[in-house]
Amino acid sequence: MKTHYTQAIPPEWAAMSRIFLALGDAHRQRILLLFEPGERLNVGQIAEVSTLARSTVSHHLKVLRESGALASEKIGKEVWFWIDRAVLETTLTHVLNYLKENT
Repeated sequence: MKTHYTQAIPPEWAAMSRIFLALGDAHRQRILLLFEPGERLNVGQIAEVSTLARSTVSHHLKVLRESGALASEKIGKEVWFWIDRAVLETTLTHVLNYLKENT
C-alpha cells in the first residue's frame, strides 16, 4: 500500500482532478463535443445550439476554462474558446502511466 498519499496528492493529480470535476457534468461534456477539430467558438454560438441560457453556458465555459480543458482569447468584444488538446492529453497520459505502473 502506498501510504505517502494519505495526506496529499501529487501536484499533477490536483490539476487532473480539476479537469475530471469539470468533465463530470453532462452539460459541459456536451459543450466539449460541439467543437470540431481546431475550431474556435464563442458563447453566442454555443448558446445558440444549447438548451441552456447564455448565462449558464458562460458559467460552464468558465469552469471548463479554469480546469484547463478549454483555452480562450478575447478578440474585440468576443471571447473565443477552443479545446486545449495538450492539457487533456497530458491529463490522460498521467492516468494511463499510473495504470501501467500499478497493474
